[in-house]
Amino acid sequence: MRIAASIEGFTRHLEVERRASPNTVAAYRRDLDALAAFAEEKGASDVRTIDVYLLRGWLATLARTVAPASTARKIAAVRAWMRWLKRQKVIEKNPAAEIASPKVRRPLPTFLSVDAAQEVVESPDQSKATGKRDRAILELLYGSGLRVSELAALSLGDVDLGGASARVRGKGNKERLVPLGGKCMDAIHAYLTDRSVFAHPKTGALDARAFFLSARGKRLGVRAVQALVHKYGALGAGRADLHPHALRHTCATHLLDGGADLRAIQELLGHSSLSTTQRYTHVSTEHLMKVYDAAHPLARLPLKK
Repeated sequence: MRIAASIEGFTRHLEVERRASPNTVAAYRRDLDALAAFAEEKGASDVRTIDVYLLRGWLATLARTVAPASTARKIAAVRAWMRWLKRQKVIEKNPAAEIASPKVRRPLPTFLSVDAAQEVVESPDQSKATGKRDRAILELLYGSGLRVSELAALSLGDVDLGGASARVRGKGNKERLVPLGGKCMDAIHAYLTDRSVFAHPKTGALDARAFFLSARGKRLGVRAVQALVHKYGALGAGRADLHPHALRHTCATHLLDGGADLRAIQELLGHSSLSTTQRYTHVSTEHLMKVYDAAHPLARLPLKK
């Protein structure tokens, strides 16, 4: 089987049988297409000609420009593809199984202080419809810890105004129910009152399903949400580099500092593994030590020799 045809079959398998998210399918496709291009340069066009030496040669070229985390993802894509090929009896042996993943040191998540988070969330001008929309967006990102892709995908039917909750579709198309706090609900009601203002200025068109709308009446995209978080990060906290994911991290860290159970935070954020959620315990401990060093009198006493 030719490499290109096998990649087509594998991506269809991800979409139809595995029901992987569009982002996952696109990422795997890019990684496998890059491997296919490298294999073609080496004169390999059939999947059965790919061996461990070709894979190591490809990874060696990536090591010059690609970070370990990205390399690990590419290896995962190739492993999944070749496992599928083996199940389909296209290949007898999976050479990707012999490839070791690079060690990836995951950085601690960045987060804002309570005061800084409040400044960011309250930065939008509430006298304008866009300000009301942006306030609702920031409240959801910080108050409920939504991923930016989850927020952009919200539809009107996903938000239960009476029950103060939202149905969110996360990674792997898994659904979860997230609570909406009082301030978040106030912001949502204020935005929905002015939602019709976002109709297209010339045609009057308005997306009937999308929860958050752009100035042209269309669903607000991920990049637009990222841009407005940068904007209010600079206004409220002097952080023009603020990313929506930092507000998600901030939500988790503040919940943990407030005494929330780690399992509850895992459910709220939609983490498939508790180990992902446990990263916030390190952040919280580090924060505790800084507070202790700055405030406790014994921490400032010199050590006796």
